[in-house]
Amino acid sequence: MFKKVYYMISIISIIILFSVNEGVLANQNNTPPSIEETFTEAGYKSVEESVKEFENYFKCEVKLPRLTPSISFTHKFGNFYEDKQYNMNHSLYIMFVNKDIRENIYKIDIRPLKNKLHFNNKLKLNGKEYTLQDGSKAIYFEDLLFNFLVFEKNNLQYLLGIYREVSNLDMPDTLVRIANSVE
Repeated sequence: MFKKVYYMISIISIIILFSVNEGVLANQNNTPPSIEETFTEAGYKSVEESVKEFENYFKCEVKLPRLTPSISFTHKFGNFYEDKQYNMNHSLYIMFVNKDIRENIYKIDIRPLKNKLHFNNKLKLNGKEYTLQDGSKAIYFEDLLFNFLVFEKNNLQYLLGIYREVSNLDMPDTLVRIANSVE
């Protein structure tokens, strides 16, 4: 869990750094790494390749949401994290980002139900439960950096997150619509 938080903070920090004036560089011949290089160095690759790795490892089929938030993205990346130390935190991370609008971040974290994270405590704090179209339950909650919706489908746990600074969306409604688009 701490590695996941570290990765997220690192990625967000990198995105913020890209949006800052580039005149800070001492040597004008040096160019900062591209967003693709930055994510690649953090272990990300194409969404398709990462999904395939997850599917092959768990012998399952991953159904991604057909909808995304109605904000613009320039890039999407994926990362299958294999927890070799504890063998229980295997996850598929998918990030949608916009290199020009740093607030436009949308993420999907997927893990098998046998290794799911528990979010019932979020209901006691500031969360709210929603019923999806298929009758299953989802929990919406706001966290430090993201607004999240967690739900289970196809023997997988999905955690959808939109960066909190995106202000033009009705977060719970948007995330529920996205969750309902998973077949």
